[in-house]
This record gives sequence, structure tokens and C-alpha cells, in this order.
Amino acid sequence: MEGLNSRERSLTDDCTLRVGLLLLPSFPSLGLAAVAEPLAIANWLSQKPLFEWTLLSLDGQPVQASNGLSSQVQACISPEQEFDLCFVIASFDVHRHRRNNLLKSWLRKQALFGAVLVGVETGTELLAAAGVLDGYDAAVHWDNLPGFQESYPKVRSRAQLYCQDRQRLTCAGAAATLDMMLTWLGNSVDADLAREIGMHLLVGQVRAPTERQLDDGQKGEPLHEGKLRRAVRLMEQTLEEPLDCEAIASRVGLSRRQLERQFKQHTGLSPLKYYIALRLARAHNLLQQTNLSVAQVAASSGFGSLEHFSRAYRARFGCPPSEDRSQTWTAPVMRQPLTRQGA
Repeated sequence: MEGLNSRERSLTDDCTLRVGLLLLPSFPSLGLAAVAEPLAIANWLSQKPLFEWTLLSLDGQPVQASNGLSSQVQACISPEQEFDLCFVIASFDVHRHRRNNLLKSWLRKQALFGAVLVGVETGTELLAAAGVLDGYDAAVHWDNLPGFQESYPKVRSRAQLYCQDRQRLTCAGAAATLDMMLTWLGNSVDADLAREIGMHLLVGQVRAPTERQLDDGQKGEPLHEGKLRRAVRLMEQTLEEPLDCEAIASRVGLSRRQLERQFKQHTGLSPLKYYIALRLARAHNLLQQTNLSVAQVAASSGFGSLEHFSRAYRARFGCPPSEDRSQTWTAPVMRQPLTRQGA
């Protein structure tokens, strides 16, 4: 059974796989449901306990989800636990748990036991912080990708829906968890059973792991002109060392005036303002999701002057960068400001 190593017990041997579901504060309820429901339906359809699961928290206390609902758990994490599959389910404000030595030790022990370690949404970051994703592919949510890449260069981060790399499963977002679970069940347990589970859950088509998280229309990018699209890509690739508008126009085969006209028509912004919005979006991400200093974030976002950066950041987000260091419900949100005009 791929995904479980040779100490693993096969489902055909009438054994039950032990599953740990670790819930972090502000975890996504959708992610938990997308994990637990396929396992429950697998047990029901097979008429035997293929899986048994234990809900866990860091301290054994109930955990509040991001939607405000509270989940009771059965245990806290402890060194003697041993699971065949271990899910880490997290969303907002995960960074305050990155230095939790008990959690890191527990994850490393599960890896040594041979468990399949699974990161759901930002649960992947906690796997990375424990070092158990070094050298592995990992799917990371588009909003977390820049900060993740800065913080965990040894992990091969991927902007895709989900990944399986040996004993590691990761998914970028809560909705992609169901695709990941059905794919894993089909590949590692029983393809017919996985298909039946999908039918009961009314899943018409399981998305492939490499499917794009967002298309250009969802991101609000200007789709009307090929040269404009290339200009945006060029901006995205040079956030740390910005080009001037003349250079961008030249590289995509437009005059500066043509470039400005197309940006104004399709985004409502000048090329310079669009470029600054991209750079501030990167800065916002790095501030909330890494330990880089404000000066390092400014430099990494193409701002040569810390004063200029702070002024632009405050104008965009309503607070100085030094006060925007964690992704919580009350922190400023990076809305996608780059909407198309006249679409």
C-alpha cells in the first residue's frame, strides 16, 4: 500500500489503521470534515473498521475552529502515541506554534514510527518547522507561498492543490483536502472504494494534484492582452529588484505610452501603481508569515528606503509594518486589489 512503509499493516489483513487528527487553534472545519468524512464512509461501505481516529490538541482542551465552532478532543499529543497516519490541521495564526518543541518532537517521533504525515492547509508549515518536510515536495497555499519559501528553503514547495511524496501528504487549502483524500484512498487503499466514497459525497470529478490553485481570472489579473499579461508576469518576477516602466514596455514590445494606456484600461491603475501594489502584497505576506525584520522585508520587496516603505505600507494597510507581524482574524487583510476593469 503506497504511502505506508514496510512496517505498515495492510488493510487486506483485517487490521485497522490508527489515525491521529491534530487540531490547531483556528483550524478549518472544512479541512477536518474533508479528512474525517471519507474515512467514516470507507468504514461504512466496507462494513469493517478500516480506520480509527483520535482527535488531538496540543493540551487536550477543546479547540475553536476558524468559524468559531468548538471541537472536543480525546487526548493531547504525547510521546507514547503511535499512528499510521497523522494529520496536522491548521489555518490562521499558525506561526506562534512553529517553535513549540513538544509539537516538533512529537512530529519527528511519528516520522520515526513510519507514519504518513499529512499537512492540511497551514499544517504543512508545522511539518516544515519540525524538519520532517526537508527534501520533500509540499503543496502550499498561494497566499502563504512567498513566506513559506523564505522560511523553509529545504522544502520543495509547490503551488499546486496537493502533493504526495513518499510518506508525506500535503494540501494547500481546505477544499483541496477532499481531492487529496480521495486520490490517496484510491492509490493506497482501494480504487473502487475511493470511487464509491466520491459518489456518496457527490464528487463529480476529483481534481488532479497539479491542477492550478487559481486561474488568472480569479486573481483579477488583466487577461485581455497578451503583452499586458507578459508585463504583469515580468513585474511578478522582479519584485525584489524592480524595473522601470521603460524597461518593462521595451521587453514586452510596447511603448511606454501604450503600456500605460493598457494598464489604465484593464486595471484602472498606472503601471507604477500596479507594480507597487504587487510589491506591497509581497511585503504583507513576508511580514505576517516570516521572521524577517522590517528592513529585510522592505529590501526583499524592492524598497530601497525604509521610510518610503513604511509610508507606502501604512497608506495601503492602515498600520505601520512593525505592527503587522501575524496572520490573524483581526490583522489587515491583503485583498486582491488588481481587479480588471470593463471585463
